[in-house]
Amino acid sequence: MFSPQLIMFDLDGTLIDSVPDLALAVDRTLLLLALPVAGESRVRGWVGNGAAVLIQRALVFALPNQADAGALQTKALTLFFEQYHQCNAEKTVLYPNVKDTLERLKQQKIIMAIVTNKPKEFVGPILTALDIEHFFDLVLGGDDLENKKPHPQPLLHCMSELAFDSSQTLMVGDSRNDIEAARKADVLVAAVNYGYNHGCPIEAEQPDYVLSDLYQLISKVLT
Repeated sequence: MFSPQLIMFDLDGTLIDSVPDLALAVDRTLLLLALPVAGESRVRGWVGNGAAVLIQRALVFALPNQADAGALQTKALTLFFEQYHQCNAEKTVLYPNVKDTLERLKQQKIIMAIVTNKPKEFVGPILTALDIEHFFDLVLGGDDLENKKPHPQPLLHCMSELAFDSSQTLMVGDSRNDIEAARKADVLVAAVNYGYNHGCPIEAEQPDYVLSDLYQLISKVLT
C-alpha cells in the first residue's frame, strides 16, 4: 500500500474532458481562416501536447502543404486563444467520480495540486466553473515555469513549494508526458486509461498504476 501525502493531478484528460471546447475553438479558428473545420473526433486525437501543437495539427489537416500551414501558425494560434477564451468552460465537464474522489482525498487530509501544460489563464475559469478550485493548494499552468511536462521541473517545483519529497508524492495523469515527467522526478505515477494519449493505450507506457475510473485511487492505490 502506498500512502502519498501529496497528489499532483494533470487536468485535461485526467480530471476534465475539455475536448468539446477545444474542438469548438479550433473549428472557429479554421472558419475564420476560411479553412475546412476538423470536428471533435479529429481534435480528440490531436490534444495533449499544448495549444501550439494542436493548432499545428489542425493546420496540417486543413492545409496539407507544409509551407502554407507553417506560414499561418502564428496567426492561427492567436485566433485560437481568442476563441478559446470565449468558450473554455462552455462544454467542458468533469469525468465520472472526479468530485467524489477529490472530496474523499480532502477528507483524508491529502494535499492536492494541479500540474498542467494548459496556459494558466484558462485553468482558473475552468476550475471555478466546475466548482473544484477549493480542493487544490497549488495550481501550476504550462506557462508558469520555463519548462513544462514531460520535463520534470513542474513536478519538482510543486513538491518544493508544498514541502514534500518524491517518496511522499503521487502524480496522476493520462499521457506519456505525465509518466515521463514523473519518472524523471522519481515520483510514482498513476495513469487513467480514458484520457488523451494520442490513441495509444496508456498501459504501454508502464505507469505504476492504471485507473479506469479516478475513484480507483481510493480503492486500488490508497487502500
